[in-house]
Amino acid sequence: MRKLHNWDDWIDYFSVWQDKIGLERSELRQFEFTIKFDDPDVEAIEFGHYRGQRKWPTLMHVPDQRIRDALMNLIIYQGDTEFASVEQQRNLLLKPPSDYDMLSIMRVMCEEMRHGWQMSYLLCEHFGDEGRREASKLLERNAQEGERLLGSFNEIVDNWLDFFTYAQFIDRDGKFQLKMLSTSAFEPLARSMGPMLKEESYHLGTGNNGLLRIIKAGRVEPELIQKFFNKWVPTAFDLFGTDNSSSAQWAYVWGLKGRFDERETEQDVDQGHLNEASRRLYREECVRLIARLNQYIPDRDRHLAIPDLKFNRKIGMYARQCYDIHGNEMSQEAYDKYFPGLIPNEADYARLNNIMKDNDWIEHRTSQN
Repeated sequence: MRKLHNWDDWIDYFSVWQDKIGLERSELRQFEFTIKFDDPDVEAIEFGHYRGQRKWPTLMHVPDQRIRDALMNLIIYQGDTEFASVEQQRNLLLKPPSDYDMLSIMRVMCEEMRHGWQMSYLLCEHFGDEGRREASKLLERNAQEGERLLGSFNEIVDNWLDFFTYAQFIDRDGKFQLKMLSTSAFEPLARSMGPMLKEESYHLGTGNNGLLRIIKAGRVEPELIQKFFNKWVPTAFDLFGTDNSSSAQWAYVWGLKGRFDERETEQDVDQGHLNEASRRLYREECVRLIARLNQYIPDRDRHLAIPDLKFNRKIGMYARQCYDIHGNEMSQEAYDKYFPGLIPNEADYARLNNIMKDNDWIEHRTSQN
């Protein structure tokens, strides 16, 4: 692990990381990374034990070492996802379907790097030697080696359908996480979220529009698209954390991370099921989005669907249990026969990559406007 003495050292190390993962396009390397903060919109802590007190402008104002540790952990995990996504997507630069898509993915990757840059700045600026060590680690773990902290960010993004599905569902989870941090009692973190959310909205639009363009072109059958939904959506559900999470409860009590609808809802908080509530809201949003995509698939029997919360989970109460895509329990023997046909296999990837050799597998666009 490289020892960093200051923020300039981290910036130098960031360039080393770009070299290491093979980011060679000049447009990516010349992007001007900046630290962006919103103006403070709410001065008082909005929820939890310290509600009504002034938000904490520095780490010295945070009243307990346990809270500081939990806060740093939230920033580490957020930063880790940002750099991981660039590592996952970088090979798509080699085979864009159009100049429009090349510009789109370069923008997405630059903004993801900026988000990681922002989280690294918070670590270096506010958390001393330990923060600088953790900021260094953000550039040392690698998604392609399976070293990132969360499962979704160690998965392979093989092709452009993979990418559009990833942007639709995994980046949408990112929107949820960023919004929950936007009400944080730690003011520098809360003020980082507004610019990141604005940039994240473009990533979500890229995913949704990409899927819509594929469906409109009609070359990739809905059944194959569904397999990619089945690959990514369960991992997105896992990103919300375990059920009955004590760490989520303490993050709320300490004012570090609010509910997704913290400023909109009047419902009492259920501190014992914070992750479950966010996961449910996320799934409901995804269901609405896919209903719009299905308007372009005439045959209702071929409509796309969001898997049930129980399907193919890796963490939580349903982890490694046998449920079909609709949430019905199955025997282990039946599940072992059923599951391989639900996610992309080697033949699916080969067939999809063959389809993508032609230029008609996606509706083309020529303008970023």
